[in-house]
Amino acid sequence: MIVFHGSIEIVKSPDVLHSYRSLDFGKGFYVTTVEEQAVRWARRKADLLEKGTAIVNRYQMSEELGDLKLKTFPEDLMEWIDFVCKCRNGETDYQKFDVISGKVANDKVFRVVDLYRTGIWDKQRALKEIRAYPNYDQIAFITQKAIDKLLVFDSFAEVK
Repeated sequence: MIVFHGSIEIVKSPDVLHSYRSLDFGKGFYVTTVEEQAVRWARRKADLLEKGTAIVNRYQMSEELGDLKLKTFPEDLMEWIDFVCKCRNGETDYQKFDVISGKVANDKVFRVVDLYRTGIWDKQRALKEIRAYPNYDQIAFITQKAIDKLLVFDSFAEVK
């Protein structure tokens, strides 16, 4: 399977050490199966860091997990929203897994998750507000073991 990582640099040897904050699925190395999404991530990062270069890295990802622990979130976002809140609260439940995959919600998710996490909205209200992109996904490599076993750098492309 081909996966992509949006960045401002070429990442031939991905690692979990450069993950500086917990995202939806905790600290890790994030990829997607959707090239367009990686392009958006790369451009966003380049804009935020005021860098002129946006890079999309391409990897071959093995689907032979062996003894790795995988967590996959289904289309139903009920469990997903609680997991994302825990990660954003600094909880480390995500560290039980080597790889975590699931959908990416639209940009409103940050506001919605915070309103739910702080108790302003209940779960039903939050889930009603969240609209997941039907074809966008994210895969988080939580352990270096998973990266080393499953990912092989293929190529990169600079995007404007």
